[in-house]
This record gives sequence, structure tokens and C-alpha cells, in this order.
Amino acid sequence: MTALTRETILPNGMKIFYLREEEVLTLYEQIQEYFRNGIELHEGDTVFDVGANIGLFTLCVYHLCNQNVNVYAFEPIPAIFDVLHANAQRVDPEKLRVFPCGLSREAKIMTFAYYPNATPLSNAYPEGLKEDREQLKRTVLKNLKDAPPFIRWLRWLPPFLSSFILDFKLEKAFQIETVNCQLRTISDIVRNHNIQQIDLLKVDVEKSELDVLLGIEEPDWQIIKQVVVEVHDFDSRVEKITTLLKEHGLSKITIEQEPIFKGSKIFNLYALR
Repeated sequence: MTALTRETILPNGMKIFYLREEEVLTLYEQIQEYFRNGIELHEGDTVFDVGANIGLFTLCVYHLCNQNVNVYAFEPIPAIFDVLHANAQRVDPEKLRVFPCGLSREAKIMTFAYYPNATPLSNAYPEGLKEDREQLKRTVLKNLKDAPPFIRWLRWLPPFLSSFILDFKLEKAFQIETVNCQLRTISDIVRNHNIQQIDLLKVDVEKSELDVLLGIEEPDWQIIKQVVVEVHDFDSRVEKITTLLKEHGLSKITIEQEPIFKGSKIFNLYALR
């Protein structure tokens, strides 16, 4: 059975194609966190979904806005993009525009680490793989009651056993395939598609979030009304991104951690103009 014949139904009733069934509910729960701290969408809005994966955020936005919204969704990993494209095509290819590229500070080709057994972890910065894995293990074990449904049951086991099983799962999850991916910039997309306003810029790109924001040219900042971004706080990324957003008029900023990420370096940042 191929990815484009595997289907499931989301809690909101929408039917989707998927790559890995155990990821669907986890991703669906995660994207609900983006509609917090004053982030609002209305019919007729324009949304950028950067790091779209298979398109759950794109589809939820479409559902939320009563099928009247323009979404530009970006996914660089070819195997994931194929499913994103299929979901958008089936739902509304006119309003859900999908792009087989990532966004960054400049247009180029870059080698990504694709995790076929844990697709949301795929990223352009695999150098700290061992450290990432250890940090993820510590974070999950500490927050098991808030962990994704497919591993939440580990909280009922003795600590040594849950640690052993999680090691086994992470060994499988962190198997890598390298793929070359096209990168473009937000300003390039804005120019090419004559975009007058971005009502929400959502960025979830596994350590590349600052690169994405640095690809916005000065005049284009003014068309961005709201930003929600997952930030991996290495090299003072939270501080750098907060400063960058404030410098460009997105001054109402809230920083939070999802329960599963408590005590880690992963934060959600919400910014309003």
C-alpha cells in the first residue's frame, strides 16, 4: 500500500492521505497549539505554512475559515511533499497552493536529513544528531503524561523499562536518508505571486526558523500581520527572533512551551502586529 492509498479521518471530520499513521494525531494535536495568544484567522485571509509536512495545518486552516482562505504551503522533502500535494489537490487546489521547496535566507540547493520513520524531525541541520536524540529522550521521559498517544502508555512502566523501549523507538526514528532540496525565500514567493498581505506566517522547520525569517526583505515585513514559529533555542535563537520581529513592528510577543517540551530548548513564539 502506497502513501497515496493510505487514508484516515481527522478529528474535524476531514479525510486525508498520510505517510505514517502514528504521526497523524500527534501532528494534529500539535497544530492546535498555534491558535493561541491572540492568533486569529478569518475568511479571505492569506496564510503561509512553512514546513507543511503532509498539510495538516493547511487543511485545518481551510476548515477553520469555512473553505475561504488562501494558503501557500511549503515542504522540501519529496516523499512528504507528494502526500501534501495529494491532500491539497483533493481538497481545493485553487486555494491550497503547495510548493516542493523549503524557505530560507537565500535561494539554493541544500542537503536535508530525511527521517522516514519520524518525518516531522526531518531537517537541514543534522550535525547535532546524537545530542538531539538524547535531548528528545530526556524530554519525553520527563513529560510522558503529555507525550504523543503512541508512546504515552510508557508512563505505566518501570522507569528502566520505559527508557529501554524509548531507546529502541528512537534508534528506529533517527534513521536518516539524505536528500537534496530546493530552497527559496519568502520575498521571492511574495514577488512572484503578487501577495499583498500575509495574515499569518506559520513556521515549523526544525532549526531553520531564523533562516526563514532572514529571507524576508525589508519592504515585505509590513505585509505580515501575525507570526507563529517553533523555535529551537540554540545560539540564543529565541532572543534573536524576538528582536527581529520587534524591529519590524510585531511587538506583541508571547513565548510558551508545549507540555511535551517542558524543560527542553523547543518553544512556540507568537507575534502580533
